[in-house]
Amino acid sequence: MHRPHPTFQVNGAAIRKTRMDAGLSTAETARRAGISDCYLRHLETGYRDRMRPGSYAALRKALGLQAGDKRLMAPAPPEDHTQEQ
Repeated sequence: MHRPHPTFQVNGAAIRKTRMDAGLSTAETARRAGISDCYLRHLETGYRDRMRPGSYAALRKALGLQAGDKRLMAPAPPEDHTQEQ
């Protein structure tokens, strides 16, 4: 059976804010990360919201973030603490 490739769910608004805070254009950030600027724009606008681990790590590095930094990740959904009756 074919298993899908692992991906990270990312937060486009956080990517854009981090990029802008670093003073980088989409073209420069994409070049540094080895991804297309179209793909980066799609991530920032939420049109795409998943990245493969290698691309995610390259983007994080291009933005000057440390390996354990999770600010580009989408927030985890809240846990449902309701009990079934």
